[in-house]
Amino acid sequence: MSPPHTVLTQLEGELEPQLCPHCKVSAQSSSLPSVCPGLWGLVNNAGISVPTAPNEWLTKPDFVKILNVNLLGVIEVTLSLLPLVRKAKGRVVNVSSVMGRVALYGGGYCISKYGVEAFSDSLRRELSHFGVKVAIIEPGYFKTFVTSSAVISRSFQDAWDRASPEVKEAYGERFLARTLKAIGSWNKLGTQDLSLVTNCMEHALTACHPRTRYSPGWDAKLIYLPMSYMPTFLVDAMINLCNPRPAKAM
Repeated sequence: MSPPHTVLTQLEGELEPQLCPHCKVSAQSSSLPSVCPGLWGLVNNAGISVPTAPNEWLTKPDFVKILNVNLLGVIEVTLSLLPLVRKAKGRVVNVSSVMGRVALYGGGYCISKYGVEAFSDSLRRELSHFGVKVAIIEPGYFKTFVTSSAVISRSFQDAWDRASPEVKEAYGERFLARTLKAIGSWNKLGTQDLSLVTNCMEHALTACHPRTRYSPGWDAKLIYLPMSYMPTFLVDAMINLCNPRPAKAM
């Protein structure tokens, strides 16, 4: 039996209906028209990455800005559409990140992705009783607006400009300069082929036996996934070795 022809994709905080001419849904909708035979697939892909900086440089609103989109938006959209997904015995696909396994930097991004992982895990176990499958996609570093070096560098600089004199003294101008230089080099490392991610989405939506987790990107498979299984002290040492040291570091 073919699935009902309805798939929703959440992009930048909104829902974009695809394939079903009867269903016009926004993020504020709590139901679809009765003519819709249920919702086969929901892909949550909304995400922002800034403000990003060391936690001490940021404020609570900086964290809330990211969490509202990356985590609370995913939860709100998913909960509003679950009755229709359950009706179709369909699929929920949540795009997390390797940063939901290894927190490489401060700010709300890694926190939000850890939250997406936990929400997806609990949702998968709960909905398995109804024939609904939940998959998590954990991409590595891909070249998109979310990973733009220019955007992240500007956010980093803005957080530094707002930091207190005490914080600036503790970290030092050299820490700022070296970190901005490192961020500028990220564009050389990212993967451009986004089909690696969309192919995972397609498999999660259409395969008879979708995977629980997908890890598109060479860095996800070869670096971050192995790191996530290493002892914490070893991961801490590896990350600290690669990052600049603050001026007042011991």
